[in-house]
Amino acid sequence: MNAAHQFLGHAVVQVAYHVPDIEAAAIAMVKQTGAGPFFVSRNIALAHGEHRGEPCPFVHSSAYGQWGVVMVEFVQQDSQGPSPFRDLYQAHERGLHHMAVMTDDLQGSYQHFEDHGMPRVTRAVTHSGVEFAFLDALDTLGHFIEIYEASPQLLGFYDLVRTAAVDWQGETPIRSAR
Repeated sequence: MNAAHQFLGHAVVQVAYHVPDIEAAAIAMVKQTGAGPFFVSRNIALAHGEHRGEPCPFVHSSAYGQWGVVMVEFVQQDSQGPSPFRDLYQAHERGLHHMAVMTDDLQGSYQHFEDHGMPRVTRAVTHSGVEFAFLDALDTLGHFIEIYEASPQLLGFYDLVRTAAVDWQGETPIRSAR
């Protein structure tokens, strides 16, 4: 991947925005940029979640679409309480929340980012066993970095979203991810 799509040696694969309504944000993005289609997953519950040392399930919903060479995600928090989303935005607010990178060595990458002043502040595991984390880049970038290991399951989802965008003409802009 081009060096312009790298951050501290990791490929940037996604940019994500916190929004109050993921479907409305996705439709607006389609109209503004032609990105899409968007795959919606609602009420994503975690098998495990902790944020800044405290238990944190942060049930959320997301819409994922392709925007050029990167995936764009719109996310809203569906549960109450502290979370990496609430660190930056209240439920009605919108803005850039994170950019995502993939790695082949999750533990090594945690240490690499820590060494560069961006510690892991959130660790989560999905019910399908995918671990991901948010790294604190608030002081340097003003947002989080999400990081996850490049598993066949995750790469397959990225491929699904990317492939759906090829020659897409705007039909069915909102689709179910499940």
